[in-house]
Amino acid sequence: MSAAPTAVVVKKAPAKPKTLWQNVEPFVLGGASGMLATCAIQPMDMIKVRIQLAGEGQRGKGAGALAIGREIVAKEGFAYLYKGLGAGLLRQATYTTARLGIFRTMMDVIEKDRPSTFAEKAIGGLVAGGLGSIVGTPADLALIRMQADATLPPEQRRHYTGVFNALARITREEGFSGLFKGCTPVVVRAMALNAGMLASHDQAQAEAKKYTQNYWLQNIVAKGISGVAASACSLPFDAVKTRIQKQKPDANGVLPYSSSLDCARKVLAQEGPLSFYRGFGTYCMRIAPHVILTLFALDGMKYAIDNYGKKL
Repeated sequence: MSAAPTAVVVKKAPAKPKTLWQNVEPFVLGGASGMLATCAIQPMDMIKVRIQLAGEGQRGKGAGALAIGREIVAKEGFAYLYKGLGAGLLRQATYTTARLGIFRTMMDVIEKDRPSTFAEKAIGGLVAGGLGSIVGTPADLALIRMQADATLPPEQRRHYTGVFNALARITREEGFSGLFKGCTPVVVRAMALNAGMLASHDQAQAEAKKYTQNYWLQNIVAKGISGVAASACSLPFDAVKTRIQKQKPDANGVLPYSSSLDCARKVLAQEGPLSFYRGFGTYCMRIAPHVILTLFALDGMKYAIDNYGKKL
């Protein structure tokens, strides 16, 4: 009787270690794509902030986006719609660089042997958004204050001349910890936005591939869903964040809100629950295009580097 054949064990070749560029690529491309998108949607961000602050302490819908936009242009000129662009770009260079880089790095680790689940994408988005927002809080604070300055009484205005002037004055006048004012609502808002954006995008794209192989159709559907989901998940936290970061103490040195929870409680009591979604259309017009442009720019830069980078 012949002996049973010996099973042949095929050893997997060890994975090549990543190059320096492969490690930093998600961070570099994430930040660059966010900065490109910010240049396009900065006016909508300005209008969104003004809408959130215009109805402070009052019930009702408040002024609309067109009315606010016309008012800004009439009183301060068209260029004022880009007030705080430097802070917006710095925010993307810190916050978006970190959040998209961390998320993609986490997914690459998980997806080495199998596709990631929706829950894993959502958790990855929460973690990446929270960590990235801590890095981006100082620039976010400077951006909100520069955009909201004209809504304050003349004697209370800060008159920052630019993002670095804002950061220097905040540090000098309020201490280093002042740079992280509103950090808690910034982190919570970023976690909600990131989870809604990244988890829904990857999941929607996977579902779209079942019905069409058309690249543009797949991506328009996935990125559109991602933008709306990010807006719906994050607007209430964004409204609280804006008010916390904009506030100034009164004549007695007392701030209007002692914490994020205090702000949410007062808004709910004085303005009603729907006030958390005041300006949702404008917010969606600000967030959704930013999400769509960021993700398309990210895909485009990745494709260009993968296909043409080695030829340069």
